[in-house]
This record gives sequence, C-alpha cells and structure tokens, in this order.
Amino acid sequence: MRTVKKPSVAVWKFASCDGCQLSLLDCEDELLAVAGAIRIAYFPEATRAMADGPYDLSLVEGSVTTYHDAQRIQQIRNQSKLLISIGACATAGGIQSLRNFADVREYTSAVYARPEYIETLARSSAIADHVKVDFELRGCPISKHQLLEVVGAFLHGRKPQIPSYSVCLECKRRGTVCVLVARGEACLGPVTQAGCNALCPAYDRGCFGCYGPAESVNAPALSRRLAEAGLGVDARMRLFRSFNAAAEPFRRESEALEQGR
Repeated sequence: MRTVKKPSVAVWKFASCDGCQLSLLDCEDELLAVAGAIRIAYFPEATRAMADGPYDLSLVEGSVTTYHDAQRIQQIRNQSKLLISIGACATAGGIQSLRNFADVREYTSAVYARPEYIETLARSSAIADHVKVDFELRGCPISKHQLLEVVGAFLHGRKPQIPSYSVCLECKRRGTVCVLVARGEACLGPVTQAGCNALCPAYDRGCFGCYGPAESVNAPALSRRLAEAGLGVDARMRLFRSFNAAAEPFRRESEALEQGR
C-alpha cells in the first residue's frame, strides 16, 4: 500500500505573548482532526520534535523587532512553500509597535542598566514588511475557528473564507444595541474587521480594535463622530494606538490627531 505523505506544518514565534499559538492548542477536539491530516514538523509550544525544512506551510506569530528577527524571517520564508502570519503582532506589529511613535533609545535607557548591550530595531514591524506573506489572519488573539478555516483551506487548495466587513455587522447579527449610538461609548467597531462575534459590545463595552482595520474603512470619519460624543483628542489617539497601532488606517489617524492637538 502506498503511503500518502502528509503536508508539513511549522509554527514559528517572534516578538509576541504566545496567545495565538495557544489558540491553535485550544482547538482541542478539532486539533486531533487537523493533526491527522498534517505533519507538525516544528512547533516548540506543543512538541519537542523538530524536523528540518522545507515546510509546506508555516504559521508565523509575532512581530519583527530585532536584527536577528529580520534575518530569521528571511530564512523561514525560504524554507516555506506557503507562509501565513497570525495575530496582530505578525500582521500589524502588535502592541509593541507603540515604540514606533517614540525614541526606542529612551526606553532602553530607562529599563536597562547597560542599554549599550541591547540590539534592537527602532520599529516593531509586521511580517509582511519583510517577506512575502500568502495570507494574514488577524486578531489579538486570533479566532480558533478562523484558524481552522485557514488550515482547512490550505489542505484543500482554496482561498480562506475570512470576513473583511466590520464588527458592526456582527453586532447586528447578534442583536446587540450599538454602544456608540445608544450610549456614546467609544467604540472602534465601525472600522474594525469582524472575527470576535462582537464580544466587547455584547458586554456593553466599546470595541478595542483587536482584529485591526476592516476593508476600506474611514477612520477620520469615526474619529469625528467620537469627538462629537465628547471624546478628546488624546483619548481618541490612544484608542487608535492599541493592539493594531501600526496598522495603516489606525496609524495615519493617530498621527493626524497627534499633529493637530
């Protein structure tokens, strides 16, 4: 009987909290089915078994923040037939991209006794800023259901069916009253990509933008609406500078607010 070779999958970590890798492990029962269809060749979070590449699919968590990171992602790209970045850190630089709006040398001088020993880049950047990425899966952390969809799409050679519309549609689907309109709560839902099933608005809290910008968003228009609701310039700037601070629409609006205050 001819043995069918399973596709090899590698999971890599850069600057991150490991939350997106844990989302993969949280798949539980579904993970058993996935594991039966693929060969996990490299995944330090889950196994000590580490096979050399090349790999059919690489899932990359975390942002590039050091010179070593910049070199390593090039090596991973060269070993990977397909490369998918997962999570806000990998797709937009993550919360650590707040360093992009300041002088990183001031940070290292304040934190480390010998800052001259610290070798770091001035910016925290997305994986796609350094290599070709075949697909970006957003979220902080990612949705395990979306991750399963992406892996399943890879196994069947099709495009993943991941929504590009905003969180507002998810609120409508679950019958959640708009916290921005009804209560004047600061909410990034109108400009944030769906994927969390509008978790925060369901608990009467505004969206924090965990999944990054939705397709064709108008961040300045939302910023003006928030100003009308009484949110000051500094508060709006901080709202756009969170998990996806370096994502282009959020970055542009926060910088415009900073320059105009």
